Amino acid sequence: MKASETKFQQIIEGTKQYVVPLFQRPYSWDKKEWNVLWEDLTWLIENDDPKNHFIGSIVTMPTTSVPEGVAKYLLIDGQQRLTTIFILLTLLRDRASRLNRQDQLASEIEQTMLLNPFKKLDDNYKLLPTQGDRPVFMAMIKGDLSNETGRIIDCYQYFERKINTNGTSISDLYKAVTTRLSVVSIVLDYDDNPHLVFESLNAKGRPLTQSDLIRNYFFMRVHVDHQETVYNNYWHPMQEALEENLTEYIRHYLMKNGSLVKQSDVYFTLKDRVSEQDALAALGEIYRFSKYYQKFIDPQTEEDAVLRNSLQRLKRLEVTTVYPFLLNAYENYESQRISRDELVEIIHVIENFVIRRFICNIPSSQLNKIFPLLYQQALLQNPSSLVQGVKSILQTKGYPKDQEFRERLIDGRLYGAGDRLTKTRIILETLELGHNHKEAISFSNLTIEHVLPQSITEWWQSHLGGDWQIDHELCLNILGNLTLTAYNSELSNQSYPRKRAYFETSHLELNKYFLTTDTWDRSAIERRSEILAGETINLWPYFGENNNYTVADLNSVTGQTPRYLQMLGQKFEVQSWRDVFERTLNTMAALEPDSFDSLVVDYPRFISKDPASFRRTRKLENDYYIEVNLSSKDVYRFCTQIIESVGLSSEDWVVETV
Repeated sequence: MKASETKFQQIIEGTKQYVVPLFQRPYSWDKKEWNVLWEDLTWLIENDDPKNHFIGSIVTMPTTSVPEGVAKYLLIDGQQRLTTIFILLTLLRDRASRLNRQDQLASEIEQTMLLNPFKKLDDNYKLLPTQGDRPVFMAMIKGDLSNETGRIIDCYQYFERKINTNGTSISDLYKAVTTRLSVVSIVLDYDDNPHLVFESLNAKGRPLTQSDLIRNYFFMRVHVDHQETVYNNYWHPMQEALEENLTEYIRHYLMKNGSLVKQSDVYFTLKDRVSEQDALAALGEIYRFSKYYQKFIDPQTEEDAVLRNSLQRLKRLEVTTVYPFLLNAYENYESQRISRDELVEIIHVIENFVIRRFICNIPSSQLNKIFPLLYQQALLQNPSSLVQGVKSILQTKGYPKDQEFRERLIDGRLYGAGDRLTKTRIILETLELGHNHKEAISFSNLTIEHVLPQSITEWWQSHLGGDWQIDHELCLNILGNLTLTAYNSELSNQSYPRKRAYFETSHLELNKYFLTTDTWDRSAIERRSEILAGETINLWPYFGENNNYTVADLNSVTGQTPRYLQMLGQKFEVQSWRDVFERTLNTMAALEPDSFDSLVVDYPRFISKDPASFRRTRKLENDYYIEVNLSSKDVYRFCTQIIESVGLSSEDWVVETV
């Protein structure tokens, strides 16, 4: 058995063929695995660090072939990642062949990566998947996808949509795939039993984690006479405190000086760092910082009540990308370079930054690049005040000003699944606490209540009027329609008068508003949104220097004529808000088909297969129909809400008006 670290180009190039044995399962990777690979590749393209990125192992075994055939290898382990690489290379070839200036690249990919050009029949292919996958795979290599379906085609189309959306360079992707992705190539001997090897590789058991490798590395560098003492004083208490968070802590520790470290590169990065210094001193520092990290993931271990509360709120925001910076800030606090109040203010600034970006739907993907560099940048910006330095830097990192913040608070789709639910709770709880109650409030038994209910009844239809469906879908999840209550199950989809009777007994200031409001329709919801938006701005005030901002907001849409729609990296000319609506949904259907399917379920009043259910329709390219008898204001609100609901950001949808 021979093992060596190598790149994909070295594995694939040359006259050879990888054959997936019959005992292997068919190609089964899905979006989860494809997305991990895509994020790895985009990270490699954007990162100037020339280091390779390790993505796993490839286990092969040479097999006999006829004299005139190619050198053949059974692909014992790693077929999923290798098949995915071949699918992606095929896509890059196809994309390059459509660009005249890259014809040479298309030929290079085909002749060196995909095919054995001077071989015939099956020997022509560098990879032969299992029999069930071969016809589709061969058709894809030949460039004929017209009649093919299955997981391999799904993978091809997934990466095609990603390239369309992000506009990633074909040559940059090809370079990243072939020269930056690293694997361990294990070649078995002829007399090894491939079945036994496969079973042992895939046997049930717990593989070594990055932290296991790091522990072993440290203790190989500590004298045997001191290992037990070092283990008991440093490693064991750190492992007990952080448990499954240990590897992620070490990654954040390695990033606190501004480095960007992938989860799969933690061991190699630490190994490079420690090799340049004393291992025991390095472990001692890692242990010291781990005690700060424990307070981030378990704020109850923080003794100071004010600081504990601030850390608890930050934890609920689930913004772990801030931890590399916060390790430095907490070290300053422990060494008395900043006060407790300054550290608390820094945490509040971060919370402010995260909440405003969340409301304005600014992508969180950039946060992992912002926070590791923040400490050094803040000190350079203001050496005498870390607090002011942090404010100065963050206000230049996509920090929304008041006008944009206010408009998105009024019309944005606040309530939703995942972290949207948690952040919405935090906003509502903070609005309640903003009334400065003399007695402490327990929020543990409270849930979010939709005053206009999610499941609408005949009473509500009559109450809302003729446009009840549109009003319901556009106003259901905005700030003005949400509150907190302990009677969620009792309130359910009751009529507004019955709900108001419950609110009369509530001790929450949020619910006293309803006692002076007789009706609950679209205008009432929007009016409350405006009031709560003003309160929210006061609770998370702008900390920058210039608060002037002009944005194409919900109210300014009326009377404005759209000229261009920029969406998911593409720019379209439009003549009306109906054009904007149609182009938005056509683009969504083409580039994010699963997201489009979810919209059909969530917004039946706007999208349907049945044109008879609408007053005025347009037909989309996928044969669905949309309602276009809408005001410009409704089109704008609907489009911004669907962008948020499918996980896209405000940068993915921009309308230019005149």
